[in-house]
Amino acid sequence: MLLGSIEAGGTKMVCAVGNTNYQIKDSIHIPTTTPEETLGKIIDYFKQFDNLSAIGIASFGPIEIRRSSPKYGYITDTPKPGWSNVDFVGPIKKALNVPIAWTTDVNGSAYGEYLMATLFNRRIHSLVYFTIGTGVGGGAVIDGHFVGEQGHTEMGHIRVKRHPDDLDFKGICPFHGDCLEGLVAGPTFDARLGKPGKELPLTDHVWDIMSYYVAQAALDTTLMYRPAQIVFGGGVISEDFLKKVRVEFKKLLNDYVEVGDLDQYITMPMAKNNGSATIGDFALALQAATE
Repeated sequence: MLLGSIEAGGTKMVCAVGNTNYQIKDSIHIPTTTPEETLGKIIDYFKQFDNLSAIGIASFGPIEIRRSSPKYGYITDTPKPGWSNVDFVGPIKKALNVPIAWTTDVNGSAYGEYLMATLFNRRIHSLVYFTIGTGVGGGAVIDGHFVGEQGHTEMGHIRVKRHPDDLDFKGICPFHGDCLEGLVAGPTFDARLGKPGKELPLTDHVWDIMSYYVAQAALDTTLMYRPAQIVFGGGVISEDFLKKVRVEFKKLLNDYVEVGDLDQYITMPMAKNNGSATIGDFALALQAATE
């Protein structure tokens, strides 16, 4: 049985086929241009595989995930030019005629990390995944199910308390200004300092400010969900940065609840090279194929 994965990003679409052991057999990167061109190339890629059983899609959003909605399978009010109110699932379903699992990019990554933990015998029942890169998003998995009934979660837009040394920065979120995404997404480095984060050493004070905000996201997640693990991925995240986050988190939590070893609780992804979503997509596709 072959399973398909589409990690739909604003810059590129990562398409892959793999087996039921979640091993990638073939993959391709397709630039995200117009919906017509991009979806056409995706369909052409998967048409090469005669024995494809199902496809899992993890997409940038916002997206419509409610099956009762006439716009199920659509990318909705996204800031990505040309992609608002685009039917993503429909054309692929029509062209390939296979079951399709549809969720957000961060949900796909969360499910991949949840599955990886199970494969490595950690036997956890809940996990929350944040990506911090060009934007910020989060997904939660509890006992194999995603959190969110009226729609998918928007954890990147939670409010955080401002760092006293960062009060003059208005944030970059076009909707909320200084929400989590508006304060810690990758472009905030240029907005604050005129240079990308990769050019700043971890000793720069801006990383202390960032860790304060990310630690608040971990604290809120802990107190709302009490998950077994919180995973942070994306281009802004590194192990050295997470060390700062753990220090800030410990201060903020102040031993209020037990979370265990912080090195095991707040972690980098287990999947290498940001491959969490592809693994999650394969697993979701397998579910769709067997339903």
